[in-house]
Amino acid sequence: MLTLAKHWTKLEDNKVRCELCPYRCVLKEGQIGVCRVRKNIGGKLYTLNYGSVSSIAVDPIEKKPLFHFKPKSEVLSLSTVGCNMRCKHCQNWEISQAGMEFPYLREMSPDEVMKIAGNYEGVAWTYNEPTIWHEFTLDVSKMAKKEGLYTVYVTNGYINEEPLREIGQYLDAMNIDVKAFRDEFYRKIAGARLQPVIDTVERAYRMGIHIELTYLIIPDLNDDSKEIRKFAEWVYELSPEIPVHFSRFFPMYKLTDKPPTPLKTMHNAYKIAKEVGLEYVYLGNTWEPEYESTYCPNCGNLLIERVYYNTELKGLTKDGRCNRCGKKINMVV
Repeated sequence: MLTLAKHWTKLEDNKVRCELCPYRCVLKEGQIGVCRVRKNIGGKLYTLNYGSVSSIAVDPIEKKPLFHFKPKSEVLSLSTVGCNMRCKHCQNWEISQAGMEFPYLREMSPDEVMKIAGNYEGVAWTYNEPTIWHEFTLDVSKMAKKEGLYTVYVTNGYINEEPLREIGQYLDAMNIDVKAFRDEFYRKIAGARLQPVIDTVERAYRMGIHIELTYLIIPDLNDDSKEIRKFAEWVYELSPEIPVHFSRFFPMYKLTDKPPTPLKTMHNAYKIAKEVGLEYVYLGNTWEPEYESTYCPNCGNLLIERVYYNTELKGLTKDGRCNRCGKKINMVV
């Protein structure tokens, strides 16, 4: 639905500059931004996708992946179309690289979303990039918080500070993709830059939002041990308690020439992160339950056992402590 956008500046000659994400697109009359869903109409910036839903589903929170936030809960997941990156390996490219021409959009009002969401414990903005759905996610997230539901962003982290602080007041958790730890990768593979993502992670953490990070390991592109160590050291400096999910790559979209990530590479990343001192490290898409379960970093007690998306609380108390040694775990229960 056509709606006046937030976060933009009017320029000369009827141009506008979008201030939502680091691209800061300058648009002439009739032009659409990189995201494919924000347009200059009559010298004003409009969002084209307010309430336009491409996918709606109910997921376990662990699928986001969020392993340290409301374990075993069910979350209503929604997405729209478009993205402000151009990742060659995108697994949801059918919607992320589409615009308003996508044939299966369903128009929903915030009230309609909330009517469904009330049956579950939270709302997640996921599958495509939620930043570009800012106005709609903001309105619904405000309503969700009033109703006692939690709210989640699964995001690439490509958002400017002001809109992040605006939506961040109504976000409980974020899983942020850090796609590599070299700017060259971001420019060549994602059509973006690394520093704004780093800034988002650090800001979100300092705002008190629960964050977890995902790093998809792609053979020959971001799997170098030195790069992974540099990434892990940055996370450690922010907090060793931040959960990190290393995810295994499979050929997808425009990167079908790359093989699946060898398990050896995945295990090496895990080893490096633990050597650096990260307390909660997970491996995704390897189907090895021992790398998906949560253990107490102090005594090694099994806290949460995960086998695929089957989750069982084993050694975690109701107030988020290890039931063996009493250590407080970075866990929102």
